[in-house]
Amino acid sequence: MSTRTGLGWDSHRFAAGRRLILGGVEFAGVDQGLDGHSDADVLTHAVMDALLGAAGLGDIGVHFPDTEDAYEDADSVELLREVVATLAGQGLRVVHVDTTVLMERPKIGPYRDAIRERLAQALGLEVASVNVKASTGEGMGFVGRLEGAAALAVATVQRCDR
Repeated sequence: MSTRTGLGWDSHRFAAGRRLILGGVEFAGVDQGLDGHSDADVLTHAVMDALLGAAGLGDIGVHFPDTEDAYEDADSVELLREVVATLAGQGLRVVHVDTTVLMERPKIGPYRDAIRERLAQALGLEVASVNVKASTGEGMGFVGRLEGAAALAVATVQRCDR
């Protein structure tokens, strides 16, 4: 069985009047979310790019272009499910995903378990196979200046017998 690894990255700026959604979980009581064509879920976007990279299938812009109305305000977790199905069609199964959210605030901690569960369900994994970490910009860069958020993901997939 061959194992492959992919790396994903995404970033979006903050915007007033938007919901903040990370890993398919909406953060309550925040006054701004992330701006984007879809729901701007940087964490789920990074996971999708990591999976597509591991499979050698391009990136989310190829599969879900922001020029198509069909993806406006799209639920990124639903798009993630499509990516997982695409990989399965290529004989690949997801084994593990490790992520880091880069954001000053709000803190990820209170939402971490819900995010892991939501992503694990969409990926067809046990929660133990999905890791979610967080870091800040320590006041530096666009993250540190509270201009936006970013996420990194590493995905491991294995070729399985069809």
